[in-house]
Formats: sequence, C-alpha cells, structure tokens
Amino acid sequence: STMTSSREAPAEAENGGDMEAKAVAEATATADDSFVPSPSLLNASTPQALLQQVDGPSLKDYEGKESVYVGRSVPVAVRSKITVPIHVTAPGSVVEYAVESKDYDVSFGITAEREEGVTIVKESARVDSHLAPITGKFLVGSVPCMLVFLIDNEYSWMREKLVSYRITVTPPSPEILMSGRRRRAKACQASVAQDLKSAQQRLQATVQQKGALEQQVLKLKQELEEKKKSLQVAEREEKWLVTRVGLRKEQYELLNKRLTEGWADEPSEC
Repeated sequence: STMTSSREAPAEAENGGDMEAKAVAEATATADDSFVPSPSLLNASTPQALLQQVDGPSLKDYEGKESVYVGRSVPVAVRSKITVPIHVTAPGSVVEYAVESKDYDVSFGITAEREEGVTIVKESARVDSHLAPITGKFLVGSVPCMLVFLIDNEYSWMREKLVSYRITVTPPSPEILMSGRRRRAKACQASVAQDLKSAQQRLQATVQQKGALEQQVLKLKQELEEKKKSLQVAEREEKWLVTRVGLRKEQYELLNKRLTEGWADEPSEC
C-alpha cells in the first residue's frame, strides 16, 4: 500500500511538516492494520518467513538512516528509456523524489512490484520536467517491495534527453517500527486464525473422505479376492472342458466311421 503526494512548491512550513508527519503515521498504521500475509509466506516450510515479514528489520543494530539515489545529467537516448530500481525492506519507509530534465520533457512513472502483483504509484505520462523539477513523496506500507522509477524517451524520434534525479528513502523510526510490528502481528494473527479454521474444516472433511475411501478399497480388495477364486475355478473348468470336448469329438468321429464304413474285423460284403 502507498500514500502519495506531489508538489512543485518549496518545502512546507514547520506546522505543515507536522501535519505531513501525522498523515504518514496514520497511513503507516492503516497499512499495518490491513496487513495480509502472502500465500507463499503462509505456506512456507517453516514459520520463520512469516515472522520475519511481521517483525520487519531487527532493532538490534537498526540505525534508520536514509538512503539517497542520485543521477546527474544521465543521457536517455532516442527511442529509449532508463529505470531506477530501489528495493525497500522496512515497512513505513517514506520515499521522496525529484526529477528534472534539460531543455525537453520526458515521460515519468513509478511502479511498486511485490509478490502479489504490481501497483502503479504514479501513472507514466509526459511531464514538463524541463520547466520545473517533478517532485513527490509517498509511503511504502507493504514490503518487501521493488520500486521502479521509469524515465521514458521512447516517444522521441529526434532528441536525446539529459535527466537528473534524486530519490531519498527514509526508513521509519524505531518507535514506528515497534508499533507497526504489533499492528501487523495482530492483523496477521487474524489471517492465520481464519486460515487455520478453514484448514481444520478441510482436514476433518478429508479424514472422513479418506476413511470412506479406505472402506471402499477394502471392499474392492475382498471382491477382487473372490473374483480371483472364481477365475481359478473357471480356468480349471475350462481346461477340463477343453479336454472333454476334444475327447467327445474324437469319440463321435470314430463311432461315425464305424457306422458308415463298418468294423474292420467284420467280413466285407461281396
């Protein structure tokens, strides 16, 4: 989840900054309260993957230092584009950006890629970055997240663009991290409890189905044994009957020969 804002004016006054901080805190709390673990986390072979997502960064050596990504006069060739990928791991991180170009406009957009899909943070569109820096700020509520800043010049057939950017990722304070853990843990526990209930119901139904199938298999095995016995009887009878039929045919032919041709030991008629 993300909270976005954009501006082209100077930094706000102090009391405006306090309001912004409050809005960020509220958005962070909302994102944590609505945290839903991904299927891969729920189905991981050990519970640690899920717990790591809920816990967030370890507070043992946590410094909360901001990360700054800067590009100065970066050429974007004709019919080309560049991307700036940034991996965010701390939930509640605030991302602030400023993008400007020299002499000509560019197309600019931001996406957030997560396991469950891609979120459009800022729709890609042509911007007058050559007239004033394009600036904005947004919150990254769900992590891990790969932010992709796209600076696009594919629409231009004639002009290379020179672009400068500055992207700052400010992780949350330890206090926000600790409160966020508890919110995520509570939300995650509800998801786990719901899935547990569903899994238990399915398990019960599966056990019943398994028992019924085992009974059917046992019955079929018994029937199969009976059929095997019947088959053996039929095979023995078939063998005896084949011999009997062969013998009877031979007897019939010999008797028929005597009746039509006579007996060899009798005198022949003159």
